[in-house]
Amino acid sequence: MISLFNIPNYIIDTSKFKSLLHDDIVTEFENNFASYVGAKYAVSLNSATNAIYLINKLWYNETYKVPTMIPPVVLNALITSGSKIEFTDDTWWIGDSFYLNCGTDFNVIDSAQKVYKNQFINESFYDNDLMYFSFYPTKMIGSSDGGMVVSNDKSKIDKIREMTFNGMSQESNNWERKQSMVGYKMYMNSISAYIANENLKMLDEKKYKIKKVRKKYNDAFGLNNTSEHLYRINVKNRDKFMQRAKGMDIVCGIHYDCAHLNPIFKHTFQNLKKSEKESKTTVSIPMHEALTVKDIDKVIKLVNG
Repeated sequence: MISLFNIPNYIIDTSKFKSLLHDDIVTEFENNFASYVGAKYAVSLNSATNAIYLINKLWYNETYKVPTMIPPVVLNALITSGSKIEFTDDTWWIGDSFYLNCGTDFNVIDSAQKVYKNQFINESFYDNDLMYFSFYPTKMIGSSDGGMVVSNDKSKIDKIREMTFNGMSQESNNWERKQSMVGYKMYMNSISAYIANENLKMLDEKKYKIKKVRKKYNDAFGLNNTSEHLYRINVKNRDKFMQRAKGMDIVCGIHYDCAHLNPIFKHTFQNLKKSEKESKTTVSIPMHEALTVKDIDKVIKLVNG
């Protein structure tokens, strides 16, 4: 079976952690990740979804304009935290990063599907911009789950950190901490941090291998796809293509259906022709560091067949 994503396996010795909830490995990972993306500060969470939710609760934005081809978790986090949504016809962002919110004071950048060196330096506009990442198992830096928010604004990162720790102050000794606000239990645990930190160490090598796979696909299909997370193509008959892929033991995915056509969002209905057309033809084929030459050739045969 040729999988859509590769998820590395780890054997973890939990005896090395003083606390499974928030040991030193969490701080180590935060520091390593902040350094990698070129930000001064970072705070980890138990999911990127909760990062979106918490950012919105702390710095409320009444209406967000989001692509209709988007994972449902983004919409859920925005709506349950109090915002409204308007859908856009953007399809280019998939597998990349995008500005979830462009504000006069600071921006919020969704980078759940993208990670590269000095990214915050290159993509942020203000020092107090917030950029968040996902460590869902299938992402560029996978873990059991998790998220990260980075910024050069220490006050914002500290505020998020307190909120993820049930609204508690951040003294080094637990018994000295005081609750200063009503918060949430959203911090990253030690196991998730350990896995993500190990995968961060291997990220550059992983990206090098993925780029080689992507180049071979681009050459074979006459495309110029640039994402390191998803390799998307458009096919005429998706049902037939998916059936053929299944018959060849190749796992493919669909990224994504149009959210604005879902009856639960009927109040936001818009005529988004580009997205509606592409959501019916888009397919993501396997692109990861564990693919062999034989695997790649088999996927190319599937697409060109």
